[in-house]
Amino acid sequence: MLPSGAQGLFDNRVNWARTYMKKASLIEATKRGVHRITKRGLDVLKKKPDRLNASYLEKFQEFIDFRSLRHTKDEEETPELDLNNKTPEESLEGAYQKLRMDLAVELLQHLKKCSPTFFERLVVEVIVKMGYGGTRKDAGKAIGKSGDGGIDGMIKEDKLGLDAIYIQAKRWDNTVGRPEIQKFVGALTGQRAKKGLFITTADFSAEAKAYALQIDTKIVLIDGEMLAQLMIDHSVGVSTIATYEIKKIDSDYFSEE
Repeated sequence: MLPSGAQGLFDNRVNWARTYMKKASLIEATKRGVHRITKRGLDVLKKKPDRLNASYLEKFQEFIDFRSLRHTKDEEETPELDLNNKTPEESLEGAYQKLRMDLAVELLQHLKKCSPTFFERLVVEVIVKMGYGGTRKDAGKAIGKSGDGGIDGMIKEDKLGLDAIYIQAKRWDNTVGRPEIQKFVGALTGQRAKKGLFITTADFSAEAKAYALQIDTKIVLIDGEMLAQLMIDHSVGVSTIATYEIKKIDSDYFSEE
C-alpha cells in the first residue's frame, strides 16, 4: 500500500503508466476502463525497446508538451529548491500541485471532446456549486435556450434572483479574441444587462482581456484552464481518492500552568 493506505502500490504504478502512455499517444481510451494500442504504440513495440520509461517517452512531442504543462507560472518564476533543503510540508505541497496540474490538463482534454449539451450541463453544475444560479433546476432551465445574439442563457446571481447574469458557454479550439467579446457585450446591451460570464474551453487573447477590463459592463472571462481549476475546487467531474492532514504539536495542551 501507499503511505496513505488508500491505494495499492501496484494499482498506483499501473495508473501512472497508463497516463504516461496515453499522453505519448501509444495507447488511447475507447470507453470507460478500456484502452487499445495505437499505430505509434505498435511501431514502438516493433523496435523492442529495452525499457519503456519517461525518458524514452520524451522522444514524442506530445509527452514533452504534457510534462511542460505540469509546471505552473509560479514554479517557473521561483527557483526550485534542492530536494534536501525542502521541508516535508514543501515537498508534500509540491507533489500536490503537480498532481493538481496533471488533473487539470486531463480535465481540459475531456472538456474539448464533450458534446455541447454535456458542456452546458457541466457549466450549470459548476455555477451552482459556486453558489450562483439559484437551484440546479432553475439554472438548468435558464442555460442553453436563448441563443439570442451570442447569449446562451441567464442565471440568478443569488438564490433570491435579485440580479441576473447572462452567459455565453462555448467549446472553442482557437483563442477567443476581442471581436467575440465585443459581440457578447453588444448582446448584453440589447438585454440591458450589466453582468456577463463568458466561458470557453480555449483561452483569451491579451486584447480580449484588456477590453473586458476597460468597459463599464462587468464581464468575467473563464478560460479552459480556469474552468478546470474550478471543477477541481468544487468537485465537479472529479472524485477524492485520498486526504492528508498536516498536524503539529498543541503547545497549550502540554502547558501545566
